[in-house]
Amino acid sequence: MNNSHGIDPRSHDDPRNVYPTDEEFYARDRPDHPELPEDRPRGGGPTETVRHPWTWGTILLVACIILLVLVGIALFP
Repeated sequence: MNNSHGIDPRSHDDPRNVYPTDEEFYARDRPDHPELPEDRPRGGGPTETVRHPWTWGTILLVACIILLVLVGIALFP
């Protein structure tokens, strides 16, 4: 067993020791045309304006929480 893979040299002619190449192995479960269309194509096209995800309600909620923390610190130093 001088082979680096540890295969017995007497079994080299055994048909069970024939393995597919990497290309053959990974090509079995792929479709004929594995290319996918781009989900975000580059180049010109209509663009939408970027909107900030926060609404006025969210801003008011964050401001109230900050105010509550500041009042709590001021009243209980």
